[in-house]
Amino acid sequence: MSLGLAVSQFWARFAPDMTPDMIHGLIEPSVHSPLVRRRRAQLILSRVRWVAGVFAVLTPLWIAVDVVTFPQPLCWYLAALRLGASLCFGAVALGFRPSERIDSALKALASLLAIPVVFFLISDPLLMGYTFTPLQLALAAGYAFLPFVMVAGLSVFPITALEGALFSAPLILSMVGVVITGYELLPFSSYLGALWLLGLLAVVATLAGVSQLHFMMALVQQSSHDGLTRVYTRRVGEELLSVQFTNAERARDHLTLVFIDLDDFKKVNDGYGHEAGDHTLRVAADAMKRILRRGDIVVRWGGEEFLIIMPGTDLTGALIGIDRLRETGIGARPDGTPQTASIGVAERILDAISNWEDLVEVADRRMYMAKKNGKNRVICADRLPEAADQQVG
Repeated sequence: MSLGLAVSQFWARFAPDMTPDMIHGLIEPSVHSPLVRRRRAQLILSRVRWVAGVFAVLTPLWIAVDVVTFPQPLCWYLAALRLGASLCFGAVALGFRPSERIDSALKALASLLAIPVVFFLISDPLLMGYTFTPLQLALAAGYAFLPFVMVAGLSVFPITALEGALFSAPLILSMVGVVITGYELLPFSSYLGALWLLGLLAVVATLAGVSQLHFMMALVQQSSHDGLTRVYTRRVGEELLSVQFTNAERARDHLTLVFIDLDDFKKVNDGYGHEAGDHTLRVAADAMKRILRRGDIVVRWGGEEFLIIMPGTDLTGALIGIDRLRETGIGARPDGTPQTASIGVAERILDAISNWEDLVEVADRRMYMAKKNGKNRVICADRLPEAADQQVG
């Protein structure tokens, strides 16, 4: 069991309204759904570019104060450092284009935070060796406390607790490094207090970022999932399928779609009422979620139709999962008989399909072929209707 999962299960006792998976997702990002990763990447990149753009404009404006306040050549060294930092901020603002990849977003955030770390490590030693007036010392102290500004800035990004710790560490360690190397501008006791305060600020900023992430995850969950079955809606499913197909094409990897239609579902609604029908749908969706891998995506395509997206899975691997689902069953009908399903399967490489819409169409067509050939069947490129007559449940 991972540390994040253990902590999430422990914390779930104190936050019963949050599932262990949700708490786990606030601690580390590995369990985030594809949709959360996309939304988080978009938000982080947008804010990184905005913050970098603001700093690119504001950083050189302080040069006039440095020139008036500090002696030469120190003021010119600081001016050159500010111009360099401004160019770096501008490069971050313009260099990272809008993207839905979380790795790109985290690289952008790391680049943004690296600039003030380098600025601090250069500026603090530059200020050493000068005797300052009280006014000059007060302005020079602003350079010494630059890490505080950037640590506080973490609060505007939807980050996990682990990411908050990782991004805060270089800023805290840079101040520790200045003290260890003897380049502290202020008295040693002041730095000790500053380090304690910086650590406390990092915790508060990380909690604020985690709070943003929690709010975003809740919104994504509410807007992207079907209210009855708690699987993805068709609108979101199409969006995810488009991304998964593009990723599979880029990586020349497999992508399998499984189209599932519950057999004779209309008879459940007509004979036992819509409440019984809703229960049947919920049980079937739960069965699909239980049997599939974490990376697979279940979508309610419409009515009693479900689409399962299986990234990185060839036909053989998909059929193993489908057969396991058929063996365990997808629930019982109100009269106690097993609920069956007609299933069509399509795989990107095997079926030589060039876009996700055609992949859905092939899987859908095979599902209807299964219905016409007696229902309760799996039809795919390697399974003929005559050979696909296994029973469910």
